[in-house]
Amino acid sequence: MARGTRNNAVLKLGGVGALAALLLAGGLQLASADENGGSAAPAAAQTVNCPTVRDKLPAVPAAANAEVERELANLDQEIARQNERLARLAVKPEGGPNFVNNAILGPLKSKRTAALDRIEIAFNRIGAQRPNLDALATCGLNAAGVPSAVNGGAAQNGGAAQNGNTGQNGGAQNGAAALGVARTVNCPRVQLPAVPAAAAGQVQAELAALDKQIAEANARLARLAVKPEGGPAFIDNAILGPLKDKRGAALDRIEIAFNRIGAQRPNLDALAPCGLN
Repeated sequence: MARGTRNNAVLKLGGVGALAALLLAGGLQLASADENGGSAAPAAAQTVNCPTVRDKLPAVPAAANAEVERELANLDQEIARQNERLARLAVKPEGGPNFVNNAILGPLKSKRTAALDRIEIAFNRIGAQRPNLDALATCGLNAAGVPSAVNGGAAQNGGAAQNGNTGQNGGAQNGAAALGVARTVNCPRVQLPAVPAAAAGQVQAELAALDKQIAEANARLARLAVKPEGGPAFIDNAILGPLKDKRGAALDRIEIAFNRIGAQRPNLDALAPCGLN
């Protein structure tokens, strides 16, 4: 009976020892993982390198302007989406060596082709010469930290500022038309401090959203030039007021993107109101 008790005690001690060894090994592995991952700074993200479209267009007839601006904004929005995805990949890689080509650049080319085709159709629909934009669909990659070139919102008479990072925001040129010349919104350019890599995806997405808001407001102004509506305060109440609210929300999200990663939060509140050119 005593021998059996001693055997059970030995087995129990052996089990405890094995468990302790497993826990110790696990603890060492966790400590090692923490040491390896805890202090590493997030890798800088690459960005997509797409040809700009606005500066390749011929003079845009007034009747096609709204549609063209909408599609230029769509192109910029798609660039921002893919840059956000590349920013996530820089922090948490996935897929094999062809993942970026197959999952990002390939689908981006297809979406750009569709948007460029709609721009060509906008010219063709009103009897203007249809431009050939097929060569502008394919994108590559910039080096890490290099911003993407974008098309920006419409700028007429040098007044409207855009948020495109490279400044290649050549204004849309409207051909003379008996339908009337549309005014455009005049919004402040968003000047930012250096954007941390971990916030770059969100910031680029919001800058593209700001440009898209400008394009949408300009499209509505273009329709008003053809078919006026409302009283003297209509533009303030129906276009500039809502645009200020949307810009305020987007600028706030940019500030939060800085703040979320512990960077100094910029104060962008004064950039929300827009006027008219």
